[in-house]
Amino acid sequence: MAKYFDVHPENPQPRTISQTAEIIRGGGLVAYPTDSCFALGCQLGNRDGLDRIRAIRRLDDRHHFTLMCQDFAQLGHFVHLDNTVFRAIKASTPGSYTFILPASKEAPRRLLHPKKKTVGVRIPDHVAAQALLAELGEPLLSSTLLLPDEDKPLTQGWEIKEELDHVLDAVLDSGDCGTEPTTVIDFSSGEAEIVRRGAGDPSRFE
Repeated sequence: MAKYFDVHPENPQPRTISQTAEIIRGGGLVAYPTDSCFALGCQLGNRDGLDRIRAIRRLDDRHHFTLMCQDFAQLGHFVHLDNTVFRAIKASTPGSYTFILPASKEAPRRLLHPKKKTVGVRIPDHVAAQALLAELGEPLLSSTLLLPDEDKPLTQGWEIKEELDHVLDAVLDSGDCGTEPTTVIDFSSGEAEIVRRGAGDPSRFE
């Protein structure tokens, strides 16, 4: 059974955030809110957590997982950025964007796209997600909580607890978050390519 944690949307209780982080450090898989919609997250080196996300979402090995980062310094540790891309991403974070970029040697190999050697990264503009990332001190390996054959992601914490109680270790809930996934921008070629139009304004990359 998944533990259910309800935190204040503007001032998340540090003890609850700490409990959630401990579950992640102990190999757990959690659902947590972001500025676009709920995400599934586990620790970077958690192979079992990665397999569980794949199973829940029925993903193949070409799916881009996301490194959910606390800040730009952390993001820059896991990807290669030239000056132009650096400025474009810096101006758009934190926010509802996922950026696909060439991975650095610090990015876990099994997260990379098998052919392109790229990884997705983002910095959420969400208080609870930021508090959790600050407590962890490292990125969360993440994927949008969108179930197979569903058009819309689950948006209510209690609904996620009910639906995925048997496969999650915790649900962190801070009330309503968005229903629209991030806008995905692929910078792997050095030029911005809009892969998915979502919650972030794509016009700045057109």
